[in-house]
Amino acid sequence: MKQIIYSLPLLFTLFISNPIAAQKKSTDPTLFSYGNNPVGKAEFLRMYTKNINNQKVDFSEKALREYLTLYSRFKMKVAEAEYLKMDTLSNIRTELGGYKKQLAKTYLTDKEVTDKLVKEAYDRMKSDVHIAHILISTPRGSDDTTGSYHKIDSIYNALKAGADFASIAKAVSEDKQSAVAGGDMGFITALQIVYPFESVAYNTPIGAFSKPFKTLYGYHIIKKIGDRPARGEIQVAQIMVAVAKSKGKEGDAAGKARIDSVLNLLKKGEKFETLVDKYSDDKFSKNTDGTLASFGVGQMVPDFEDASFALKNPGDITQIPVKTDFGYHIIKLIKKTPIRPFDTIKNEISKRVEKDGRIDIARQLYTTKIKQKVGYTENLNVLEQLITAIPDSSVRNGSFAGNDYKNKTEILFQMSGTTFNQADFAMYIQDYTKGKIYGQKESTLRSLFRNYSDKALYDFQENKLIDENEEYRNLLTEYSDGIMLFELTDNKVWSKASVDTIGLQAYFEMNKTKYQWPASITATLYKAADEEFIKKVETALKNPSNKTPEEVGKEANGDGAQTKVVFESGKFEKSRFPKTVNYVAGQPSAYFKNEDGTYMLIDVKEVYDMPTQKTLAEARGYVISEYQEYLEKQWIADLEAKYPVVINEATLKSIVK
Repeated sequence: MKQIIYSLPLLFTLFISNPIAAQKKSTDPTLFSYGNNPVGKAEFLRMYTKNINNQKVDFSEKALREYLTLYSRFKMKVAEAEYLKMDTLSNIRTELGGYKKQLAKTYLTDKEVTDKLVKEAYDRMKSDVHIAHILISTPRGSDDTTGSYHKIDSIYNALKAGADFASIAKAVSEDKQSAVAGGDMGFITALQIVYPFESVAYNTPIGAFSKPFKTLYGYHIIKKIGDRPARGEIQVAQIMVAVAKSKGKEGDAAGKARIDSVLNLLKKGEKFETLVDKYSDDKFSKNTDGTLASFGVGQMVPDFEDASFALKNPGDITQIPVKTDFGYHIIKLIKKTPIRPFDTIKNEISKRVEKDGRIDIARQLYTTKIKQKVGYTENLNVLEQLITAIPDSSVRNGSFAGNDYKNKTEILFQMSGTTFNQADFAMYIQDYTKGKIYGQKESTLRSLFRNYSDKALYDFQENKLIDENEEYRNLLTEYSDGIMLFELTDNKVWSKASVDTIGLQAYFEMNKTKYQWPASITATLYKAADEEFIKKVETALKNPSNKTPEEVGKEANGDGAQTKVVFESGKFEKSRFPKTVNYVAGQPSAYFKNEDGTYMLIDVKEVYDMPTQKTLAEARGYVISEYQEYLEKQWIADLEAKYPVVINEATLKSIVK
């Protein structure tokens, strides 16, 4: 039954049809019908070729007929789910709604621009850039950044006049971590930092500094110090000796002496892993023989990163301990991974780009196109009237109520004949903020308006996607059919086999001769870590012989919390144990050694040399599995009677190659 349990959810992904597309392709010849429902040749071939993992598709008549049987059964189950209106169940509607929103995001962007952003990110990943920067932060929660801009502009003018970049960074940069190093951030690569910062870093010439630019952190000026070919990723192991900073030079000297002694032991041939266990102070890597997760440029402190990448061959070890703020390190190279070819990493980069700020560019361009397409117009004067009408007091005390503005009906924006007025926006504000508007009133409300208008536009276009985008329509239909079918199959087969106790008992009684114990014993098995403790079990069983397993185990383990001996009581097949074991009812066997090095002794109670009947409780797992198969076959038979399959043999023959 495991095959059925795992194969059906897979079929949900593989065998999903597209009824909307099929209806539109009226010229597509019917390959088969189930009941009154036709399935076209094109739909069948799309699914058949989609689901074949081999490079060469098998178009033999045998293979096609086998797939047609599976696909027709799938279609019947989907039809039955629709007949039972499973798409109206709240859990299915909620799950489908979430998927629809998530899926739509992929299509509500400018695909051409997105592809260019993905390729741009990959091209940048081929090199690392060494930069320094100066940051002047902007006030949070305010649109007024005039003061910050004037400050960064004066710094820019001073740099143009010949001022030293590092000196100014140390004096005024508000990125405290890099300021102490004259603004030096070390090397960075693509997809590590916000997109505007990354773009300026890559586009600024070596030795030059950029014009001021803004990110969500504030205003920056970047100086590009240099670049190099990308290092890719690396994995290393380490032995780290921590240095107690509170002990000053004495603590540093003690740490250095300790790491030097470890290095000498390595040179004498001691295993790296053994020394990790004995000496490393890094608790996070101690249980992995010192091995760290793979990392790339900018993810470790520069000295550790440089020393790691300087190692050339797997197994190479740093010959001089590396000092960082954490202590002293001996580093061993595990592997280096260069930048992979674009085709093998494209999907991974795409996912990162979709979560990165740069995807906003593609969405903004898409929004502009859609606004033109749907005739979007807005009236910002009407927006300002509403903002003025909202008192500051409701913002300050969190008492904003959308219903207070239900009579404000002037149109804020419209598209394709649909209008959105001030009252609509007021209700959106209430729903979004729960009546609590934080920050400066005007800027916050303008930002909320942009969110509202974009959401309305995206919701409108999301609903149009089903009609306009076949790929989106296919995927949405696939997911919808899949979750309905999963729910229906669970009701008809999987869960039913477990909860239908009467049906399960009846199936067991009808097939009970299948569920037999082979030659077996009832016994208590004692398992010990070594021979010393199994002998203690042997002694405990002899003196006296009527002890409970708990008493035997306690006596063999001795005082304290050690558990060198464990036991298990029940009925066991003889085939589980070595053929040399001699079973005598009422007597313990001689102990023997298991393949894993442990020892076992069997305290035999009863011996059954002939097969005996299992109870339903003893065979429950097997019975449920086979009952599921039985229910599945019954269900398919009922469906095939309700939705008889008729194959258009001429169309099928036209596919055979």
